[in-house]
Amino acid sequence: MDFDQVVNGIPLIFVVMGLVELAKAFGAQGKLLTGLSFAIGLVVGVLYQLSLFMPANFAEWFGAVVFGLALGLVASKVYDAFKSASASALK
Repeated sequence: MDFDQVVNGIPLIFVVMGLVELAKAFGAQGKLLTGLSFAIGLVVGVLYQLSLFMPANFAEWFGAVVFGLALGLVASKVYDAFKSASASALK
């Protein structure tokens, strides 16, 4: 699976990370941010797949949802990695 999906020149992973940072600015913190990054990645991933084609059968819907799940998982782990790296840099 390839995660270099770009919409109008913007990689989707950066969109997800930006939305998580926005949630952080509104006061979300801790594990809630990890969960939000997963949920936002899921929604953005499914919407991206829907923008390419409208699934016509179960297999296509399943593929769109799995893509969204994968983007959500990657986004949440990338967020955790950046959080850990920035915490280490501040020490």
